[in-house]
Amino acid sequence: MAGEIQDLIAEVRTGSGKGAARQSRRDGKVPGVLYGGGADPLNLDFDFNYLLKKLKQGRFLSQLWNLKVEGQDDVRVICRAVQRDVVKDLPVHVDLMRLRRTSRINLFVHVEFENHAAAPGLKRGGTLTVVRPEVELNVLAGDIPEKLVVDLTGKQIGDVVHINDIVLPEGVKPVIHRNFVIANIAAPSGLRSADNEESDEDEATEE
Repeated sequence: MAGEIQDLIAEVRTGSGKGAARQSRRDGKVPGVLYGGGADPLNLDFDFNYLLKKLKQGRFLSQLWNLKVEGQDDVRVICRAVQRDVVKDLPVHVDLMRLRRTSRINLFVHVEFENHAAAPGLKRGGTLTVVRPEVELNVLAGDIPEKLVVDLTGKQIGDVVHINDIVLPEGVKPVIHRNFVIANIAAPSGLRSADNEESDEDEATEE
Protein backbone atom coordinates (compact mmCIF):
# COMPACT_ATOMS: atom_id res chain seq x y z
CA MET A 1 0.00 0.00 0.00
CA ALA A 2 1.99 2.91 -1.24
CA GLY A 3 1.07 6.42 -0.11
CA GLU A 4 -2.41 7.36 0.99
CA ILE A 5 -5.33 4.98 1.38
CA GLN A 6 -7.44 5.05 -1.78
CA ASP A 7 -10.97 6.42 -1.74
CA LEU A 8 -13.91 4.19 -2.62
CA ILE A 9 -16.97 6.22 -3.58
CA ALA A 10 -20.53 4.98 -3.11
CA GLU A 11 -24.02 6.32 -2.45
CA VAL A 12 -26.77 5.25 -0.09
CA ARG A 13 -29.24 2.85 -1.70
CA THR A 14 -32.88 3.54 -0.88
CA GLY A 15 -34.87 0.46 -0.10
CA SER A 16 -33.64 -3.00 0.72
CA GLY A 17 -34.14 -6.55 -0.41
CA LYS A 18 -33.82 -8.24 -3.78
CA GLY A 19 -36.24 -5.87 -5.51
CA ALA A 20 -34.19 -2.78 -4.66
CA ALA A 21 -30.97 -4.56 -5.63
CA ARG A 22 -32.42 -5.56 -9.03
CA GLN A 23 -33.51 -1.95 -9.63
CA SER A 24 -29.98 -0.77 -8.85
CA ARG A 25 -28.56 -3.12 -11.47
CA ARG A 26 -31.10 -1.91 -14.03
CA ASP A 27 -29.93 1.64 -13.28
CA GLY A 28 -26.29 0.74 -14.02
CA LYS A 29 -25.32 0.35 -10.37
CA VAL A 30 -23.82 -2.45 -8.33
CA PRO A 31 -25.58 -2.92 -4.97
CA GLY A 32 -23.56 -3.48 -1.83
CA VAL A 33 -23.81 -3.51 1.93
CA LEU A 34 -21.58 -2.09 4.64
CA TYR A 35 -21.63 -3.90 7.97
CA GLY A 36 -19.62 -4.41 11.17
CA GLY A 37 -17.92 -1.93 13.46
CA GLY A 38 -20.78 -1.94 15.97
CA ALA A 39 -23.09 0.06 13.66
CA ASP A 40 -26.20 -0.85 11.67
CA PRO A 41 -25.73 -2.23 8.13
CA LEU A 42 -25.89 0.39 5.38
CA ASN A 43 -27.17 -0.40 1.88
CA LEU A 44 -24.99 1.10 -0.83
CA ASP A 45 -24.82 1.53 -4.60
CA PHE A 46 -21.64 1.76 -6.69
CA ASP A 47 -21.42 3.08 -10.22
CA PHE A 48 -20.85 -0.03 -12.35
CA ASN A 49 -18.02 1.32 -14.54
CA TYR A 50 -16.29 2.95 -11.57
CA LEU A 51 -16.36 -0.27 -9.55
CA LEU A 52 -15.24 -2.38 -12.50
CA LYS A 53 -12.21 -0.11 -12.98
CA LYS A 54 -11.29 -0.53 -9.30
CA LEU A 55 -11.63 -4.31 -9.56
CA LYS A 56 -9.39 -4.45 -12.62
CA GLN A 57 -6.62 -2.66 -10.70
CA GLY A 58 -6.26 -5.88 -8.69
CA ARG A 59 -6.18 -6.80 -4.99
CA PHE A 60 -9.56 -5.25 -4.32
CA LEU A 61 -10.13 -7.67 -1.45
CA SER A 62 -6.70 -7.28 0.13
CA GLN A 63 -6.30 -3.55 0.62
CA LEU A 64 -7.75 -0.91 2.90
CA TRP A 65 -10.23 1.61 1.47
CA ASN A 66 -11.49 4.99 2.63
CA LEU A 67 -15.23 4.73 1.94
CA LYS A 68 -16.81 8.05 0.97
CA VAL A 69 -20.60 8.29 1.01
CA GLU A 70 -22.38 11.64 0.76
CA GLY A 71 -23.99 12.54 4.08
CA GLN A 72 -21.89 10.00 5.99
CA ASP A 73 -18.55 10.22 7.78
CA ASP A 74 -15.63 8.66 5.91
CA VAL A 75 -14.87 5.19 7.24
CA ARG A 76 -12.05 2.71 6.70
CA VAL A 77 -13.31 -0.52 5.21
CA ILE A 78 -12.10 -3.74 3.66
CA CYS A 79 -13.99 -5.75 1.08
CA ARG A 80 -15.10 -9.17 2.28
CA ALA A 81 -16.73 -10.45 -0.92
CA VAL A 82 -17.53 -9.55 -4.51
CA GLN A 83 -20.33 -11.61 -6.00
CA ARG A 84 -20.10 -12.02 -9.78
CA ASP A 85 -22.46 -13.11 -12.52
CA VAL A 86 -21.63 -16.77 -13.19
CA VAL A 87 -21.86 -16.28 -16.98
CA LYS A 88 -20.47 -12.77 -17.59
CA ASP A 89 -18.09 -12.72 -14.57
CA LEU A 90 -19.17 -9.14 -13.83
CA PRO A 91 -19.80 -7.76 -10.32
CA VAL A 92 -23.38 -7.97 -9.05
CA HIS A 93 -22.93 -7.32 -5.31
CA VAL A 94 -20.24 -6.11 -2.88
CA ASP A 95 -19.86 -6.77 0.85
CA LEU A 96 -17.80 -4.27 2.83
CA MET A 97 -16.83 -4.39 6.50
CA ARG A 98 -16.11 -1.40 8.74
CA LEU A 99 -12.84 -1.66 10.60
CA ARG A 100 -12.15 -0.75 14.17
CA ARG A 101 -8.64 0.39 15.03
CA THR A 102 -8.15 -2.88 16.91
CA SER A 103 -9.18 -5.06 13.97
CA ARG A 104 -6.45 -7.27 12.52
CA ILE A 105 -6.42 -7.55 8.72
CA ASN A 106 -4.21 -8.84 5.92
CA LEU A 107 -3.17 -6.34 3.26
CA PHE A 108 -0.31 -5.59 0.89
CA VAL A 109 2.30 -2.98 1.86
CA HIS A 110 4.74 -1.38 -0.59
CA VAL A 111 8.49 -2.07 -0.26
CA GLU A 112 10.84 0.90 -0.76
CA PHE A 113 14.60 0.62 -1.33
CA GLU A 114 16.96 3.36 -0.14
CA ASN A 115 20.69 4.20 -0.18
CA HIS A 116 21.33 2.82 -3.66
CA ALA A 117 24.51 4.93 -3.87
CA ALA A 118 25.89 3.20 -0.76
CA ALA A 119 25.63 -0.29 -2.27
CA PRO A 120 29.03 -1.43 -3.67
CA GLY A 121 27.30 -4.08 -5.76
CA LEU A 122 25.26 -1.46 -7.61
CA LYS A 123 28.35 0.76 -8.08
CA ARG A 124 30.05 -2.18 -9.80
CA GLY A 125 27.21 -2.38 -12.28
CA GLY A 126 25.01 -4.87 -10.47
CA THR A 127 21.25 -4.74 -10.90
CA LEU A 128 18.70 -4.57 -8.11
CA THR A 129 16.18 -7.30 -8.91
CA VAL A 130 12.98 -6.80 -6.92
CA VAL A 131 11.18 -10.10 -6.38
CA ARG A 132 8.39 -8.69 -4.17
CA PRO A 133 7.57 -4.98 -4.64
CA GLU A 134 4.75 -5.51 -2.11
CA VAL A 135 4.47 -7.82 0.89
CA GLU A 136 1.24 -9.14 2.39
CA LEU A 137 1.22 -8.39 6.11
CA ASN A 138 -1.11 -9.01 9.04
CA VAL A 139 -1.59 -5.63 10.75
CA LEU A 140 -3.81 -3.65 13.10
CA ALA A 141 -6.23 -1.44 11.16
CA GLY A 142 -5.32 1.53 13.36
CA ASP A 143 -1.57 1.10 12.93
CA ILE A 144 -0.84 0.28 9.28
CA PRO A 145 2.70 0.98 8.05
CA GLU A 146 2.79 3.17 4.94
CA LYS A 147 5.73 1.17 3.55
CA LEU A 148 8.55 -1.24 4.37
CA VAL A 149 12.09 0.10 3.93
CA VAL A 150 15.11 -1.89 2.73
CA ASP A 151 18.51 -0.27 3.37
CA LEU A 152 20.91 -1.19 0.54
CA THR A 153 23.99 0.17 2.33
CA GLY A 154 26.92 -2.23 1.95
CA LYS A 155 25.06 -4.66 -0.31
CA GLN A 156 27.33 -6.56 -2.72
CA ILE A 157 26.71 -8.42 -5.97
CA GLY A 158 25.06 -11.70 -5.07
CA ASP A 159 23.55 -10.43 -1.82
CA VAL A 160 19.93 -11.40 -1.17
CA VAL A 161 17.40 -9.49 0.96
CA HIS A 162 14.92 -11.70 2.85
CA ILE A 163 11.84 -10.65 4.82
CA ASN A 164 13.71 -11.40 8.07
CA ASP A 165 16.26 -8.73 7.11
CA ILE A 166 13.56 -6.05 7.42
CA VAL A 167 12.71 -4.68 10.85
CA LEU A 168 8.90 -4.77 10.97
CA PRO A 169 6.88 -2.41 13.19
CA GLU A 170 5.61 -3.88 16.45
CA GLY A 171 2.54 -6.06 15.94
CA VAL A 172 3.14 -6.47 12.19
CA LYS A 173 3.64 -10.02 10.87
CA PRO A 174 4.12 -11.43 7.36
CA VAL A 175 1.24 -13.61 6.19
CA ILE A 176 3.70 -16.12 4.68
CA HIS A 177 5.46 -17.97 7.49
CA ARG A 178 8.86 -18.47 5.89
CA ASN A 179 11.93 -16.32 5.22
CA PHE A 180 11.05 -15.44 1.62
CA VAL A 181 13.17 -13.34 -0.76
CA ILE A 182 12.37 -9.64 -1.25
CA ALA A 183 15.17 -8.71 -3.68
CA ASN A 184 18.73 -9.48 -4.75
CA ILE A 185 21.64 -7.75 -6.43
CA ALA A 186 22.41 -9.58 -9.66
CA ALA A 187 25.73 -9.40 -11.48
CA PRO A 188 25.87 -7.33 -14.69
CA SER A 189 25.62 -9.42 -17.87
CA GLY A 190 29.28 -8.80 -18.77
CA LEU A 191 30.48 -10.03 -15.40
CA ARG A 192 28.23 -13.08 -15.58
CA SER A 193 29.66 -13.94 -19.01
CA ALA A 194 33.23 -13.58 -17.70
CA ASP A 195 32.43 -15.80 -14.73
CA ASN A 196 30.98 -18.44 -17.05
CA GLU A 197 34.06 -18.33 -19.26
CA GLU A 198 36.35 -18.74 -16.24
CA SER A 199 34.23 -21.67 -15.08
CA ASP A 200 34.52 -23.31 -18.51
CA GLU A 201 38.30 -22.80 -18.51
CA ASP A 202 38.59 -24.33 -15.04
CA GLU A 203 36.62 -27.38 -16.15
CA ALA A 204 38.83 -27.75 -19.25
CA THR A 205 41.99 -27.55 -17.09
CA GLU A 206 40.67 -30.21 -14.74
CA GLU A 207 40.06 -32.52 -17.69
